Amino acid sequence: MIDPITVNNISVSYDGNEVVKDVSFSFGAGSLIGVLGPNGAGKSTLMKAMLGLIHKDQGDVKFGSKTVDSMRKQIAYVPQRSNIDWNFPIIVKDTVLLGTYPKIGLLRRPRKADKEWAMECLKQVGMESFANRQIGELSGGQQQRVFLARALAQKADYFFLDEPFVGIDVSSEEIIIGILREMQAEGKVIFVVHHDLSKVKKYFDGLILINKELIDAGPTSKVFQSDNMAKAYNREFMIDGLEVSM
Repeated sequence: MIDPITVNNISVSYDGNEVVKDVSFSFGAGSLIGVLGPNGAGKSTLMKAMLGLIHKDQGDVKFGSKTVDSMRKQIAYVPQRSNIDWNFPIIVKDTVLLGTYPKIGLLRRPRKADKEWAMECLKQVGMESFANRQIGELSGGQQQRVFLARALAQKADYFFLDEPFVGIDVSSEEIIIGILREMQAEGKVIFVVHHDLSKVKKYFDGLILINKELIDAGPTSKVFQSDNMAKAYNREFMIDGLEVSM
């Protein structure tokens, strides 16, 4: 059974400016969670703080009773495409194979079974025919699918994706959300920093809505309400015919 993830009072600041303030929430197994908020709200910062990739002023994250450091092998992270060096000389199948390293160790050579698993992950995202292509030669959607395949190769229980749908084609987006739903059905916990509000109700069963501070967190039906959205975005919002203005 995959343990719930609980965030307690996370705060993060840069150069004395608080960018995430006292955020707490909890989600259980089988959750597909959208992280929403306007530009500069601290969405990516919150995700990185949860993973221990940046310094926190305060707060902690628990996977059941375990810390993030003890759960590294069970956590897969897909950063924003803009943060990746696409000129790095590596082919697609080797990129995916990197996902097996947390389990086999950096000093061990991948076995035949590891290579076969990497190819299976490429097949899951429909990219097996691109196995020998340089990663930089792919379109944005193809690159995102390869990095999802790398995450799948980890055989993780917790997945964190930062803006996976930005700048990609419709077909790739449909493939990616389909795989995320399959993982959710297997009990995985998936966090997705997301910006397209028109697809929130279709994609996610849970939401975290922030603008530096937490506006609300929980089931999508509870969080994705006009008054919450108006607070977060500081403008009028209409959801299901209900309009709220600030």
